[in-house]
Amino acid sequence: MLNKLAAVAFALAVALPGLLLAATPVNINQADAATIAKSLDGIGPAKAEAIVAWREAHGPFKKADDLKHVKGIGKATIERNRSAIQLAAGDGADAVAQADAPAKAAHKSKQDKVEE
Repeated sequence: MLNKLAAVAFALAVALPGLLLAATPVNINQADAATIAKSLDGIGPAKAEAIVAWREAHGPFKKADDLKHVKGIGKATIERNRSAIQLAAGDGADAVAQADAPAKAAHKSKQDKVEE
């Protein structure tokens, strides 16, 4: 009985922080660093500042996956926050849908060229 109780307590301790740190929708092309840091899971003030600096140097993000260009932000962080990353002005549904769109291939494979 004690082992089951310990297992449940451990499972809650592991799951609860993830629930408490759920991402909040944020437009990464308009928000300031403090708002980005407060809204996205795993993004603190330094990474949020890096997002804003990259945006100012390179222009707006076109897709959520563009965050990979910001030092310290990897695929796992993007995936964890994908549903909250907004890119366009307007209502949240359209903006999130843009962020969720799969990235297009940057180049065609040899097989794609042959099939054309």
